[in-house]
Amino acid sequence: MVQKVGMTGDEAAAIAAAVVDPDVVAAYPITPQTIIVERFSDFVHDGKVRTKYVPVESEHSAMSSCVGASATGARVFTASSSQGIALMYEILPIASGNRLPIVMATVNRALSAPINIHGELSEQIMCRDLGWISWFGENAQEAYDQTILGFKVAEHKDVLLPMMYGISGFIVSHALEAVAPIEQKDVHDFIGANREVPDFAYHPDTPGSQGLLALQDYYFEVKRQQVDAMKNAVIVTKKAFQEFGEMTGRYYDFIETYKMEDAETAIISMGAFAGTAKAAVDRMREKGEKVGALKIFSHRPWPTEQIKEAIKDLKYVTIVDRSQTYGSPATMLQGDILASLFGVSNPPSVHSFVAGLGGRDVLLKNYIEMHHKAAELHAENKPTTQEWFGVRL
Repeated sequence: MVQKVGMTGDEAAAIAAAVVDPDVVAAYPITPQTIIVERFSDFVHDGKVRTKYVPVESEHSAMSSCVGASATGARVFTASSSQGIALMYEILPIASGNRLPIVMATVNRALSAPINIHGELSEQIMCRDLGWISWFGENAQEAYDQTILGFKVAEHKDVLLPMMYGISGFIVSHALEAVAPIEQKDVHDFIGANREVPDFAYHPDTPGSQGLLALQDYYFEVKRQQVDAMKNAVIVTKKAFQEFGEMTGRYYDFIETYKMEDAETAIISMGAFAGTAKAAVDRMREKGEKVGALKIFSHRPWPTEQIKEAIKDLKYVTIVDRSQTYGSPATMLQGDILASLFGVSNPPSVHSFVAGLGGRDVLLKNYIEMHHKAAELHAENKPTTQEWFGVRL
C-alpha cells in the first residue's frame, strides 16, 4: 500500500517534476503558479535534483530558454499562468514547430483585463491550435500524474511535441489533498532516466541549424508533420496510460465517464469542475434522474470517436464551460462537442453554460440548475444553445 502524502496541486506538480529530475527548468513566477517554481527551486538549492535552474526576467524568456535547452536534447520543464502564457505565446508555436517536447504545468487563471488572479480555463484553451498536447486535471493527484505522463508522451520519438496540462487556479493549485507519490526508480523506469536525444539536436561536435526559414517550398510539409505527430500522440498516449495504470493502479483515458451506463443525459466539463459535476450527478440520481458525467481529460488531441460513442444516444447534454469566446456561434468546448456529433442521426441536443469565470463559485446546486435548464431547452426542441450562468446583467 502506497503511503499518501498531503500536497497542494502546485506542490504535487513540483514534487513530480523533482522525481523526473529534468535537465533544465526555466521559469518565472506568477500567481497562482508561483508555488511550483518556488518549491522546485528549493529542491535545486538543497541538491535534491541535478537540474539547471534558469531564473529569467519574463515568461517570454522562460519559454525561449526552454526552447534552446530542449533543442540540445535536454529534458525540460516549466510552469506558468494567465498573462504569463499570453507573454510566451509567441514562442509556443516555435516549440511545437521545432518538435521540442517541453512539459509545462499551466495553473489555469483568468486573463486580464481587468486583472483577476483566480481560475478559469481560457488561457490554456486559447493555445489549442498551436500544436501542443493539452490535458486538464481534476485534482492534485492528476497534477502529479500528468507531470510524469507528460514526459512519457511528449518525448516519444513518434511524437516529439510539447505538452501542457491544466491545474485549476486556487481550487486545485492551493488546496491540500492526499496524493500517492511514485518512487523515482519506478518513474525513471517508466519514462527513462534521460531523454533519448534525437538526431537533429544541437551538439558542439555536429554543427547544424533548426527552425530557420521555410517558405513556400517546405513550410506546408512541416505543418503536416505536426498533424501526423498529433495523430501518433493518440497511439502513444493510449499505451502510456495502460503502462501507467499497471505501475500505479491509476488508469487514465482521454475521457472519463461517470455513471454513464444507463444515463439518458449527461454533464460535460473539464478540470476541477468535473468533480462537482460528479457530485451533482449523485444528487440527481438520488431523485431518480438518469444523469451521467463526462470529463474531458485530453483537449488536444481531441478524442472525437470516444466522445461520440459516449453521448450519441443521449437525449441532451449540458456543457459547463469555464472559458469564454467572443463572436463565435458556440463556446470553445461546445464547438468541439458539436463537431464530434457530426453525422450522428438524431443526436442529443447540446446546451452550453459559461460559468465560473474569474473564479466565481459554481456550486453543486448550480450544476443541477443548469442541467434542469438544459432539459427545458431540450423540451422546446432547441438543438443547441449557449448561455452565461449566474452573470449579473
